[in-house]
Amino acid sequence: MAWLGEAVIICPVALLCALGIPSLLSRRLAETTINRFLQSAMVIGLAASTLMLCMMLPMTNPHVAVELGNWVSIPGYEFHLKLIFDRLSVPFVMLSYILCGTIFAFASRYMHREPGYNRFFTLNAVFLLGMVTTSLAGTIETLFAGWELVGLSSALLVAFFHERPAPVRNGLRVWCVYRVSDAALLIAALTLHHFGHSDFEKVLGIESWPGGRATVSEYEALVVGLLLLLAAAGKSALIPFSGWLPRAMEGPTPSSAVFYGALSVHLGAFLLLRVSPMLEKSLTLRIIIVCLGLLTAIYAAIVGRAQTDIKSAICFASLTQVAIIVAEIGFGLRFLPLVHILGNGCLRTLQFVRAPTLLQDYRQLENAIGDRLPRLSGFWDSILPYGVRVWLYRFAIERGYLDVVIDNYIVDPFVAVFRWCDGMERRWTDYLSGGRSRESDQVTGSHGSLEEFL
Repeated sequence: MAWLGEAVIICPVALLCALGIPSLLSRRLAETTINRFLQSAMVIGLAASTLMLCMMLPMTNPHVAVELGNWVSIPGYEFHLKLIFDRLSVPFVMLSYILCGTIFAFASRYMHREPGYNRFFTLNAVFLLGMVTTSLAGTIETLFAGWELVGLSSALLVAFFHERPAPVRNGLRVWCVYRVSDAALLIAALTLHHFGHSDFEKVLGIESWPGGRATVSEYEALVVGLLLLLAAAGKSALIPFSGWLPRAMEGPTPSSAVFYGALSVHLGAFLLLRVSPMLEKSLTLRIIIVCLGLLTAIYAAIVGRAQTDIKSAICFASLTQVAIIVAEIGFGLRFLPLVHILGNGCLRTLQFVRAPTLLQDYRQLENAIGDRLPRLSGFWDSILPYGVRVWLYRFAIERGYLDVVIDNYIVDPFVAVFRWCDGMERRWTDYLSGGRSRESDQVTGSHGSLEEFL
């Protein structure tokens, strides 16, 4: 079975090499050649993961570990590369192959003759490799490597249309939020090493998911769990990081579908499912997870009703379901959140790829009836006072003021502190050198808004 497991991870690696190396050599591939590479990688990878699932079904303990050796081995530290195939990883890998294959087939026509055609699919190959690596990770370091690949490809695809300033600005914003998430995951990995653990089998038990028993103490579970929750919140756009999700809609519609409707936005929930035996050790941690999930679900449901474009409305609808999934995990459910992830991912992918033609269908219906489609009043319109509805609308249209709060109370003080540090360093070096010590490093300060940089 080891060769099947290796085939699952080799397919996205081979696809990335086939698309990326010609780009590095400035050799442009034909669209038909790119499509053949995509089809071959998707079919072989999905077939290998399906065969792995079929071979695991008769097992009493469906848990297969594929050892790929130590990439780094020094006294006191080992970067151990290991893949785990179990009830959680295999369905998620199959979902990744199915939805990526569907989006690749759709995008091959949607992006036809686009100048960045090869760049688009190369970045999607990076994303697929990151998703497969994260899903199958058997150690916290392997998971972090896949997590980074997903974040990098996400930010670059948000800024895909880089000739316009808005996509680049929003891509940088997404990248900054992902940096916070990645830092939390990295600190969690270091904390696990400090506690003497890095292998999931040692931390969560060797039993097949979700039957493992965590070997950490309640205090260790709370500390590491809070760090992992912060990482999951950044990746899945939970409060207070929800502001980046509508900004990510600047990317092409196919990447928005597979990233922020289907797969990437569910990675935070997947991470919590992977470490679910650890969550059971701390009641406080589970209460925090439930509260964060329910609060984000309410927020996304309110904000999504006031969005003026269909992609933002769908992404907030997806966020509502992701938040409910997080709350389900906090309540101690395991298979229900997994099924919820699979169903929500497929539904949002369909909605995203249907969105462009749906708007055309609406216009045809309005032309046929000679008027706008009637707007039906909802349940809340009949019971909420007018003043409350106006306040909720303002709250929703401003997306809960989350970006403003983060900018004013986190980003601005952070930037001010480091500018002060930079100023003190310049004064000290000027004093020691007896004059202007870094004339070549003088940069005229910008008086623009923070939005120009983020």
